[in-house]
Amino acid sequence: MSIVFNIQAESGSARAGRLITPHGEVQTPVFMPVGTLASVKGVPQDVLEELGVEILLGNTYHLYLRPGIEQVRRMGGLHRFMAWDRAILTDSGGFQVFSLSELRKLTEEGVTFRSHLDGSSHFFSPERAMEAQIGLGADIIMAFDECTEYPAEKSRVRKSMDLTLRWAERSKKHFDEHKHEVPWGGQPSSASSENEQIPRGWAAGNDSDDQPDVRSSSPRRRSGPTQAGMIAAPPLGETQALFGIVQGGMDLELRKESAERTVEVEFPGYAIGGLSVGEPRNVTREVVEATLGHLPKDKPRYLMGVGTPEEIAEYAYLGVDMMDCVLPTRAARHGLLFTSGGKVSIKQARYAADEAPLDENCSCRVCTRYSRAYLRHLYASNEVLAQVLNTVHNLTFYLDTMRTVRDAISLGDRARLLSGGRSAPKS
Repeated sequence: MSIVFNIQAESGSARAGRLITPHGEVQTPVFMPVGTLASVKGVPQDVLEELGVEILLGNTYHLYLRPGIEQVRRMGGLHRFMAWDRAILTDSGGFQVFSLSELRKLTEEGVTFRSHLDGSSHFFSPERAMEAQIGLGADIIMAFDECTEYPAEKSRVRKSMDLTLRWAERSKKHFDEHKHEVPWGGQPSSASSENEQIPRGWAAGNDSDDQPDVRSSSPRRRSGPTQAGMIAAPPLGETQALFGIVQGGMDLELRKESAERTVEVEFPGYAIGGLSVGEPRNVTREVVEATLGHLPKDKPRYLMGVGTPEEIAEYAYLGVDMMDCVLPTRAARHGLLFTSGGKVSIKQARYAADEAPLDENCSCRVCTRYSRAYLRHLYASNEVLAQVLNTVHNLTFYLDTMRTVRDAISLGDRARLLSGGRSAPKS
């Protein structure tokens, strides 16, 4: 078994459900914080657990470069490596590779690209992207795709879409043949033996001089009953779930064709990719709504890389089950905070003597303890704590928005659902 998806309530096109993964249950619709390098910037895992995060997103491209796939694999996969026993989703690395427009070369076989870190040359194909994600061991992994640039001529979009579909078939074929090699699976990993050769390139981010001896490292105590080296493994026979990705640019006809042909490959879940690449927001919404109509209703639907609190509530209303975005964490690092009264730029001088909480309607550990004046002082002083507190608040706001949306769906309260939900004190 890979995942089980149950829809428990519906309101119009919106649905609330349960996504059961090998590492735990996820309430949907869900917002997934982005932990690019196996870390949500500035926030430790125990705090993420307290916030109620049920699933994180990791980035295959960045983890491939450092610390390297083989190092993570030898430590039991991402869950053990980062001491996180809840669900994880990894992207295929396609978006990051294709954003390196000046540093890559695309062929039918795959993509040759240069590292943004040191300029070294690397190669990703559907098969190697699957190998990497199997080695990382996330619960949900993504097919390798090409993210089409915007704007683009229809002929270019079709060529890119067709390539993504061929790569989807190759991704699934390789995954089906090797899915039991996952580090926490029921069979030994093909790289589990110390005498076996490390796949070429998998230790891409590692130099022999700075690799720790993971065999002799002692596990550190976590806050709670589990040790970092003792993350509970799923039952034998559990496998990852591979999602397909729908492309097609901003062309609704191509999106329909891409969705239908991707569904024919038969994945347990489907993602809508290739958005938030510079197109107007109204176009994003139009493409999302049109694409959803061609995806199976009984499979989870994942919208990649969007958006603001208002947008994720709107997409949930349209029938999206899973979303991720760097916005809450990136904005926090720049002093932009989301509140029930709108956005707050905490860096502004007008907050220097403001004794009020950041958001009176928020019960997070930041709003219940600190004043706007103090938060502004931390940011102006370039204190690391500013990034931590700002990120904790923004993540709370996003997570509370999704809780409100799920409650509204369950209660059939479409008016509340359409309002976007707002962070509120918990009883």
